[in-house]
Amino acid sequence: MSTTDTRVAPATLRTTTGREAGRWVAARCREMPGLTTATVLTTVAGAALQVLPVLLLGRVVDGVVGGEDRSVLVTIGVLIGAAALLGAAATAVSTYLIGRLGADLLARLREGAVRAVLGMPSARIEQVGRGDVLSRVGDDVAVISKGIRTAVPTVFSAGVLVVIATLGMFGLDWRLGLAGAGALPAYALALRWYLPRSAPLYRKQRVAQADRAQAFISGLNGIDTVRAYRLENAFREKVTTESWRVRELGIEVFRFFGRFVGRENRAEFIGLVLILVVGYALLETDAASLGEVSAAPLLFHRLFTPLGAIMFTFDEAQKSGASLTRLVGVLGESAEERLVGDESVPAARAGAYPVTVEGLTFRYPGSEEPVLRDVDLTIPAGGSLALVGATGAGKTTLAALIAGIGTPEAGSVRIGTTDLADLDEAGARALVSILTQETHVFSGPLADDLRLSAPGASDAELREALRTVGAEGWVSALPDGLDTLVGEGGERLDVTKVAQIALARLVLGRAPVVVLDESTAEAGSEGAAELERAVVAACAGRTTLFVAHRLTQAMAADRIAVLDAGRVVEQGTHEELVALGGRYARLWRAWREGS
Repeated sequence: MSTTDTRVAPATLRTTTGREAGRWVAARCREMPGLTTATVLTTVAGAALQVLPVLLLGRVVDGVVGGEDRSVLVTIGVLIGAAALLGAAATAVSTYLIGRLGADLLARLREGAVRAVLGMPSARIEQVGRGDVLSRVGDDVAVISKGIRTAVPTVFSAGVLVVIATLGMFGLDWRLGLAGAGALPAYALALRWYLPRSAPLYRKQRVAQADRAQAFISGLNGIDTVRAYRLENAFREKVTTESWRVRELGIEVFRFFGRFVGRENRAEFIGLVLILVVGYALLETDAASLGEVSAAPLLFHRLFTPLGAIMFTFDEAQKSGASLTRLVGVLGESAEERLVGDESVPAARAGAYPVTVEGLTFRYPGSEEPVLRDVDLTIPAGGSLALVGATGAGKTTLAALIAGIGTPEAGSVRIGTTDLADLDEAGARALVSILTQETHVFSGPLADDLRLSAPGASDAELREALRTVGAEGWVSALPDGLDTLVGEGGERLDVTKVAQIALARLVLGRAPVVVLDESTAEAGSEGAAELERAVVAACAGRTTLFVAHRLTQAMAADRIAVLDAGRVVEQGTHEELVALGGRYARLWRAWREGS
């Protein structure tokens, strides 16, 4: 069972600090020394070659004033042209290398994040919500990808150019360099005002987008229930509220950035005025040449473009930085070392296993009252038990714990002699398979979909599994049989066929214990009858726990347990419980009258 304690874990995925994210980037760059070195060298060379024409222009001014020979001026002009061409070439190569380095870093980050999510305990994913997970591996990756294409090359190249140009001003005259540096306090004040406010604001924006995604996804996943209970307006209002929150934050971010740009323009004005005043004073006292005094403001003006580029892309860079901290945070989440289905996970030995639940108590994080209270259950090896109860009785929670999802507050779940608390999720899944009503078809050939639970299965074994669940007929009628594309962009399958595919995966998985949580709930009455027969066939010879959606499922089980407010209040066979005249008998009578 997962070692993640959901009782104390935060209800959102981890978000790391900017410093930790920077260390992750630096560590990955050290793993690619050749590409990293080439990127830095070409960027520095490109910046130096862009500054050189301005310095040479100052030399031209001095040459004209001093009456230099025309050939000298022509030579300087040729050097200016050559520097411009070489600078453009170096900048182009630098931009390509920065993009390539960024793409490699993004690929490693994306792969690591997906690996971390796949290794994350199921209970943790359910706790934080799928919206947060999807926004990180989807939206945040998209934001970083855009930043790598736009902001990162601009900020890095412009930053190097600013350093080279500043050194060039000090090279002309240290007093001119100090005059230009006089603008630094204004820039620093602008950044000091901006940086502490920007990162939290962008993180707040990303969280709002995740909440909007969660609201939208929760409505889509339960669309049939939403329609059945006429909750469309409530969900529409919830999505609208979250969408307006995202909109308001977007406007707030735009206004905030506009105020920052105004402060940046003020710093530019201060620096240019200081250089012109100091340059005039130096020229009047013959402390500097006209060429030096002319080149200094041109160099500082040359900084306007890279500084402006940094400022105007800082918005995108900050968004990318916020997304980076969220993705690197995912890498720091507690994850299993082994994934479900890894070759290192041994298959369960053949044979049926009993299931024993003793003193099981569970409460969700932040909840005062337990969902389950001191539950005791036993399912004999190869036997079946149906859980029956009203909504909120704790059936799904108990089924999840028996499947090894979540950490109980007290008590234990044993499969045979093995306590699930001693297993990671991959080990638990080798013993217990769980199938819920949220079945899914993966995009690609049907055979690949089926082999997810048995990678080495032959076509004959796939057909046998399909035959077991009653799906061989319609699969044979598909255009390309097992090679037919299903899922998004492929053959459309109704809910009954999707459930049969999930049951076929269950057959191929060969776990000795099966948990079925309302797995036929989405099918219509005709499809449900067909699926119930498929369920019986798929679970033959296995220890099975049903969360009964229909009482016909409960009738088919060897024994029935009735849950109420997290406690088992009745246990027995169908006939025994009907004769008892208790809760189950009342449910049975109401169901028969309703049907």
